[in-house]
This record gives sequence, structure tokens and C-alpha cells, in this order.
Amino acid sequence: MRKADLDNLLEEILQSQARISDIVFTVKKPIQVISDGRMKDVPIKLQTNYLVPYQTEAIAFTLVGQTQRLYTDLISHGSCDLAYSVLSGQRFRVNIFSQRGSYAIVMRLLSNKLPTIKNLNLPESFFKMSREKNGIILFTGATGTGKTTSLAAILDDINEHLHLHCITLEDPIEYVHPHKNCTFNQREQGRDFDTFANGLRAALRQAPHVILVGEIRDRETLEIALSASETGHLVFSTLHTMSAAHTVNRIIGMFDKDEEQQIRFRLADAMRWIVGQRLLPKTGGGRVAIFDIMFNNIVIKDLLVNGEDENKTFYDMIESGSAYDMQTFDQHIIRLFEQDIINEETSILYSSNRARVRQGIDYIKSKKGEITSDINKDELAVDFNWRKF
Repeated sequence: MRKADLDNLLEEILQSQARISDIVFTVKKPIQVISDGRMKDVPIKLQTNYLVPYQTEAIAFTLVGQTQRLYTDLISHGSCDLAYSVLSGQRFRVNIFSQRGSYAIVMRLLSNKLPTIKNLNLPESFFKMSREKNGIILFTGATGTGKTTSLAAILDDINEHLHLHCITLEDPIEYVHPHKNCTFNQREQGRDFDTFANGLRAALRQAPHVILVGEIRDRETLEIALSASETGHLVFSTLHTMSAAHTVNRIIGMFDKDEEQQIRFRLADAMRWIVGQRLLPKTGGGRVAIFDIMFNNIVIKDLLVNGEDENKTFYDMIESGSAYDMQTFDQHIIRLFEQDIINEETSILYSSNRARVRQGIDYIKSKKGEITSDINKDELAVDFNWRKF
């Protein structure tokens, strides 16, 4: 397959549906896209009713091109990551992987326009994150929830208002940051460095003020990132965890038991913010991001050092920390339900504490005069502290 043919196919696919986030090529399935979080078949006629091995292989080899490193990764490790651009300028993050003797491809559509905190309607606390001078800020959540986009918006705000040297280590580069007030050097794994740990170690000798590490995948990378944050750098990175509290436990779990207290003290000193991110389906179509935001104030610092107990948990402290711009997923869910952005079913399905969210929904419905559960309205007003939300 020629690149021009692949580009034409991709353009046709993008025009077939609205709000496409991913394109998926899998043997024995038609061409599919993910739109609003759901898989949908693309009505493009093929020689067969579904993709066959030689078709996905042809697409895969066209994407890889003449890059020997990608062939080596695909053969040796069973998958490879790359960035791909069509002639019109549309960009993709691509993962090619083998499955049952054939190749499958997932292409994540990247925006050509740099996101901003204001345009994405992100929480005001994101502006505070962009003004931190040192420490580590982590974004957590599943793949495809928009962590990279949120981080790009923060970096763009830094680029607009500060005069700093920013180095990014990515796999692959998703958003290209122009030189505005800041100087940006963006490095791609496999092309500019071999591992995140080695790239981060080298970055410390490149006079950075801000470092973005695409993902913390192992203990070695985490330790270097912590060391960088402890020596005056501002470090941003991501982890695949469910929430802020899970992130702390995941980090501590990377170390041996006899190292636990030391890593707790280091986290208490270096951590600035932990942000969890999820995407929820909106009423009427589309998706909306929700955030679990933890700021390292004196109460959180105590929990980082001494751990949680039944009387004091990260969830409780985040829930009561609105004065420090903290919020739980559940608090954000209830606000979106009140604004009719998401429905009741979605609110319950994506909640962390269903009883708490049900209580919040009942309170909102009772204020509107709607039928709620069998909870007495006066009792509900006493039991539910709406100011937390």
C-alpha cells in the first residue's frame, strides 16, 4: 500500500463519523472507529466484508515505513508505537501489535490545535499547577482519558506566561509546542532516547526548569523523577491508576517494605498535586472530563507520611479540601448532574462512592421538587453537607 492510498483511506474514515477519537483495524472485523467512547463500524466498502490479514499487514508496514527500529520492536516485542501524519496535516498516535498471528492497529487522533486551560474549561487549580516552581505533579487515569491533553494545556500556559526551558520525553510526541516565551525541546522515545529513565537522567544535565515525562513505567524512572523534583525542577508525568489515593499506594508499592517510610517522606516533600481524570458520556452525545484533585497541604502531607486509617482517608481529606481547590470524582459528578450535563444513570455508574453520589442526587432532585428515594427531605438536608460540593 502506498502512503497516498493510506492517507486517502484515513481521510475517508474521519469523514464517516463525528467526534472520532480512534481508528481500529482488526482482522475479521470491518474498519471501526471509537466515537463518544463506543465502537462503530465504518461504512467503507472493502474487497471483503471484513479485514483480512494481508490488509492489516499492508497498513502496518505502510505506517512503519523505512524505520528499522519500529520493525525490530514489532518483531521482538510484539508491538510498536509511532506518530503518523497524513498529507493534510492530521496527526495520529499509532500502536501496531500482533494478535493470533496477524497485525492489529489502533490510531489515536491527535488535535492539530494546542489545547488551553480556558478552552477545555479545566478547573482553576490547573493555573496554579502551571505556576509551581518545583516538585512533582502527577496525572492519573486509564489510557484515552485525556491526561496528555490536560498536561499539554498546562505546558501551553507556562509557555504563554513564563520564560523557562522545558524538556519533554514522550512516546510518541503528541502535541508540538512552539517556542513562545519558553524554549521547548521535545524528545521522542526510540528516536531521541532509549528509555524514559535514561532520557530523564540525561535531561538533568540539559539545564531544564520544567520536565515532562510521558509516563512513569517503573521504579527507576520514578526515583529519577523524584530526585529531579527534589533538586529544584518542576516535573510532570502520568501513571495508570484510578485515583489520587490509588496513586500514592501504587508508588509506595514499587518499593520494598523497609524503604516505605523513606519514600513516604520523599513524597510528602516532593509531591505538589495529583490529578485523576476520567471521561463520562454527556447527555445528548459527546463526553466530558471529570477530575479528582489532591493538593499537598499539611493534612495530606500527614497522610503521606503516616498513612490512612479508618478515621482519616485521602478521600475524606480531598472531599473536605475545597478551600485548597481539591475535589473528588464524586463531587465533580454531582455538579455535572446538577447542571444536566450527565444523567442519573451515568452519575451512579461512574461514581467512586455510590451511596454518597445517590445522596447528592437525591438532594438536588428534592430541591427541584422531583421524586427522590424514601429519604425524608429534612433528614437529607441535615445528613448531606451540600457545601462540600
